[in-house]
Amino acid sequence: MSDEAHLPTEQARPQTASRLPHALGDAGRPQGSGGAPRAGPQAAVGVAPTPERLRARRDFLAANKGRRAVTDGFILLARDRADGGGVRVGFTVTKKIGNSVVRNRLKRRLRALVSESMPALASPAHDYVLIGREAGLTRAYADLIADLQRAVRKVAR
Repeated sequence: MSDEAHLPTEQARPQTASRLPHALGDAGRPQGSGGAPRAGPQAAVGVAPTPERLRARRDFLAANKGRRAVTDGFILLARDRADGGGVRVGFTVTKKIGNSVVRNRLKRRLRALVSESMPALASPAHDYVLIGREAGLTRAYADLIADLQRAVRKVAR
């Protein structure tokens, strides 16, 4: 006797009938259902919202005229917009720090720092800009959090 198992060559027939269109055509999606839900990130439950991003040059220049706090890992600029809006945050790293890979690594660290700590620290209707410094690449993350807390307190005075 051989070690090979006997497998039938005919496939078993399906138990349910095949899906065929209705006589008057396939109705498809029911009327009034709107459409497929839009793809995108879902809202987090029980988590403070991350601040809106600053992108326009004029907003960065306006923040530069506000208060500043210098730390080892970054410089924090803050400006009160007095418009009753939410917190907005921008990030910048100069080419003196390194090539694009190094600059992006520092910006990623700063973005993580802000998304984790800033919602609890920031004052409403303020713009904040974090300017990355070279020490921000090697500084311990816990130290960066402490630096951010001190800097936000300093510019809030």
